Amino acid sequence: MKFVDEAYIDIAAGDGGNGCVSFRHEKFKEFGGPNGGDGGRGGHVYAVADASLNTLVDYRYSRRHEAKKGQHGMGSDMFGAAGDDITLKMPVGTIMSDAETGEVLYELLTPGEVIMIAKGGDGGFGNMRFKSAINRAPRQKTPGWPGDRKNLKLELKVLADVGLLGMPNAGKSTLISAVSNARPKIADYPFTTLHPNLGVVRVGPEQSFVVADVPGLIEGAAEGAGLGHQFLRHLQRTRLLLHLVDLAPFDDSIDPVLQAKSIVDELRKYDEELFVKPRWLVLNKLDMVPAEERKKRVADFVKRFKYKGPVFEISALTREGCEALIREVYAYLHAQHISTQEAVQDDPRFNLMEGHPTMSALNPDSKT
Repeated sequence: MKFVDEAYIDIAAGDGGNGCVSFRHEKFKEFGGPNGGDGGRGGHVYAVADASLNTLVDYRYSRRHEAKKGQHGMGSDMFGAAGDDITLKMPVGTIMSDAETGEVLYELLTPGEVIMIAKGGDGGFGNMRFKSAINRAPRQKTPGWPGDRKNLKLELKVLADVGLLGMPNAGKSTLISAVSNARPKIADYPFTTLHPNLGVVRVGPEQSFVVADVPGLIEGAAEGAGLGHQFLRHLQRTRLLLHLVDLAPFDDSIDPVLQAKSIVDELRKYDEELFVKPRWLVLNKLDMVPAEERKKRVADFVKRFKYKGPVFEISALTREGCEALIREVYAYLHAQHISTQEAVQDDPRFNLMEGHPTMSALNPDSKT
């Protein structure tokens, strides 16, 4: 299936049905009175987060989505039927924004989440609504209200805990296939990965995290060079970045330190928040380095790169060092999750007895 992470759609909720002007005509009832019913409401447009989807390809070729109109009111006190709703299935992590202004309108962040993205118009009133003591034969009615119409930009940002970044052929796809259930394409040439891949890493019983592999970056990616800049958005929701470096490049003229620095520069150019996100250094392909040279080469790289954070030495191909890496990653993510929970519970607006926000948090203007 083709991976598509951007699409534009036009949605239209159904218009409400018109009200009806009608009068009762029955034998022996000279003054039957009004009996025109209301029109039915138009259909709504919903979006639902479907965990089985991972691309927006369905909306690349199907742009217009319109709900049914409400039925018009009829005589004999009959109201019009409501128009049928439509539900659009989208991947988890989809952002919906106004195509003209760019304002973010909705986000689908949890599987099964349902959002009304366009409200159907209300039905118009029939003449029975206007009957009164001084107006016993009203001939007024109102038309149905129009449904919402929107032009939306859909943007998919995959939901992952950990993101892999690095130059092409740094071994990202090999690593994600070694530690998770993902099976991306792996080959001995650059740009093997053409779209993001997600994998679930199982650390132990009920202990897991999601890792995302995006196409490799090259110098100038922030300005449009290569493929990686198209998918950097998928790293923005991660909590930790693993910067993979090929410590044994096939060409002796390639300097891994310069390549690593160019990746960091591209992150800064693309998004400052992505640049300051926690980032660990993972030196890969140690199986290609003679055992007696490993320690010296790693120390030289770290010194020249001027890196002071966590450093991991692995071989994704042989899985050497991978087990220690994923356990450290899980420990970090778990500690971060615990600290987030404690911060929420320490918030005075959070009711520890009930486990829900207090009334004052829900209503800041409340005096209680």
